Amino acid sequence: MGTPSPNTMLVLAAVLAGLLASHAAYGRPNFIVILADDVGWGDLGANWAETKETPHLDQLAAEGTRFMDFHSAASTCSPSRASLLTGRLGARNGVTRNFAITSVGGLPLNETTLAEVLRGAGYSTGAIGKWHLGHHGRHHPSFRGFDYYFGIPYSHDMGCTDTPGYNLPPCPPCPQRGVADRVARKDCYTEVALPLFENLTIVQQPVDLSGLTARYAEEAERFIRQASDSGRPFFLYLALAHMHVPLGVPPPPPASGGGIYGASLSEMDALVGRIRRMADSHGKGRTLLWFAGDNGPWAQKCELAGRLGPFVGAWQRQRGGSSAKRTTWEGGHRVPALAYWPGRIPAERTSRALLSTLDIFPTLVALAGATLPPNRRFDGLDVSPVLFGWSDVGHKVLLHPNSGAAGKDGEIETLRLAQYKAFYTTGGAMACDGSIGPAEHHQPPLIFNLDRDIQEQEPLDVASREYQAVLPAISRAYTRALEDIATDNVSVADYSKDPAATPCCNAQHVACRCRAPASRAAMPDRRTERGATRLCL
Repeated sequence: MGTPSPNTMLVLAAVLAGLLASHAAYGRPNFIVILADDVGWGDLGANWAETKETPHLDQLAAEGTRFMDFHSAASTCSPSRASLLTGRLGARNGVTRNFAITSVGGLPLNETTLAEVLRGAGYSTGAIGKWHLGHHGRHHPSFRGFDYYFGIPYSHDMGCTDTPGYNLPPCPPCPQRGVADRVARKDCYTEVALPLFENLTIVQQPVDLSGLTARYAEEAERFIRQASDSGRPFFLYLALAHMHVPLGVPPPPPASGGGIYGASLSEMDALVGRIRRMADSHGKGRTLLWFAGDNGPWAQKCELAGRLGPFVGAWQRQRGGSSAKRTTWEGGHRVPALAYWPGRIPAERTSRALLSTLDIFPTLVALAGATLPPNRRFDGLDVSPVLFGWSDVGHKVLLHPNSGAAGKDGEIETLRLAQYKAFYTTGGAMACDGSIGPAEHHQPPLIFNLDRDIQEQEPLDVASREYQAVLPAISRAYTRALEDIATDNVSVADYSKDPAATPCCNAQHVACRCRAPASRAAMPDRRTERGATRLCL
C-alpha cells in the first residue's frame, strides 16, 4: 500500500531485468512445489543437528537457499493449502477450517488458483498427492486448473484402509463385506475407504498406504517426462502424505534410532531426492524446486509427531496444551523451507527474511511472466529478490490466523512485526498428554521479542519502555490489516455436508473397494474425462 520508495523501485527494476534476461537465456522456468504434511522445523537436518534422516534435503539446502523464518499461512491442512494456491489468507479466500469427507464445497470457485494462472500462461499443470480443498463436483482439482491429478482427496487418516500404518491410537482397517460388527471411533473413519484418484476416476479404494510413496514418485516422474517432451514449461504441485499419521512404514518397526518416525522421514527425504534428480535430468537449471511444510507437527500423536526445534511455545506449555499444529505459536506455523534452482538461486545461502507460503503464488506468477488475477488483494509478495540473493527483506507485517485451537476459525489473532510477535488470542491444541490450553484473549496484546526469546517463554512487561515503544506500531498494523481484509473482495466457502458427497467406487460394499488395473498400459487415458466421473454421487 502507498507509493514505493526509490530504493524499492530500483530493486523492482533489477528484478524485472533479471527476469527478462532469464527468459531470454533459458525460456520460462519449470516449477516444482513440494509441500510436506505436518513436518516440523526441526525435521530438516540442515535446521536441527539432531536430525540425521534428511541427507537429500540437506543437500538441496547446501546447493540452494534455506529459509530460517518461513511460515505456513495457517497451521492446519485446508486453510494452509488454500492460501498457497491463492496467495490469500483464509479471511479472504473463505477457507478457514478443514473440509470433511462429506463436504459439498471446497475452495470457493470464484477464487483463482496458481494452476489456473500458469495454465493460462501456457504451462502444463499437475497435482500429485493430498488435495483437501474439496472433492465434490467442480471443487475437484481437475476443475481447478490442473491438467493432471493423481492423489487422495483429503488427509489419509480420513478413511479406512487395509494397510492402516502407524497411528495413535490405532485406527482399525476397513471392515470386510458382510461384517456387521464395525469398530468405530469418533476420530476414525471405518465406513468409508480412503480413495486414490487419477483425474476424475477412483483407481484404488482403499488405497495401499505402504505403496503410496512409490506411486507418487512414479506419477511425478511421468508427469515431468511428458511435460518436458511436450516442450511446454510445467508446474508440478506435489503434496506429500508425509509426515501426517498414519505413517506408512511397513512393520516391524525399524531398528534405527529414529524409530518409526525417523524411518518415515527418511522415506520422504528419498522421495524428494528422486524428484530433484528427475528434474535435473531434463535440464539442470531449468526448474525451480521449492520445498516447504504445510504446518507444524501434530503434537497429540506423541512419538509419531515431528520435531519442533527451538520453537516450543514455552508460555503456552506452562498453561497446558500443545503449541504446535493448530496454534499460532511458532511451532504451529514456522516450517522448514528451501529453494533450489542451479545457476539462479545462490548455493549455501541462509536467508532470515520473513517469508510465507503465501509468497509462492505471486513469485511464480512473476517468474512465469504472467499477471496476477484482478479485483482482489493478495497477502503474499513476489519475493524474487530474496530467491536470487539480491535482498534479504521479506514481509514487514505477517498475519497468523487461528486454525482451531482457540477463538474463531480464520480470525487474525496473531501479528508479526519485524522481530516482535503480538498475540490477541492464545490457546493450546491437544497435547500428547491429552491436555488442551483454553483460549485467552489479551487486550493489550501479549508481545514477544523473538530475537531474544525464540521459545516464546516470557512476554514483554507492558510497563516496559520496549513494550510501550512498539505497541503503537503493532496496533496500527493490526487495525490496517483488518480494514484491508474487510474492504477486499472476500469469498465464502461452503462447509455444508451431505453423505452423498462421499467418494466411493462401489456404494454396495460395506467399505468401498476397487483396485487399479495391474498394468498402466491397460488403463484408459483419463486426462480427457473432464465431463464424466465414476463417483457415487
